[in-house]
Amino acid sequence: MNKDNEKVRILILDDEPIVCKRLKPAFQKAGYDVETLNDSASAMARIEEAHFDVVITDLKMEGVDGMRFLTRIKEISPDTGVIVITGFATLDTAKESFRKGAFDFLAKPFKLSEILDAVKRVEAGRRQADSASDQPQDDTNGSA
Repeated sequence: MNKDNEKVRILILDDEPIVCKRLKPAFQKAGYDVETLNDSASAMARIEEAHFDVVITDLKMEGVDGMRFLTRIKEISPDTGVIVITGFATLDTAKESFRKGAFDFLAKPFKLSEILDAVKRVEAGRRQADSASDQPQDDTNGSA
């Protein structure tokens, strides 16, 4: 996670340009640093060169599908929170997404508030984990 003074970085991958066009300004307005891509090949290259705190990915795409993209993100950056979005949601694809490390799974169409809440939950969980790891060890041992 970025330090407190840095914005949370989000990568949105969806082959439907309207999805990126709709989500990007909403996340920017909420204070996030957002990149959008419409093809999985470009997204695969981008995650190799930059770290993202949150990745939102579609499942069904030409080339590398969202499940393979999710797998690769988790190999490169296990701490990245991945939110899977799809218009072809099934119980099996949801289970597989979670098994591969997805943080959340949203069926299209979803409300903007639902995906904003999902990202906020990723952010909150990460901040909590960061603050727990920053806690100093209790070395008082009864001496003062």
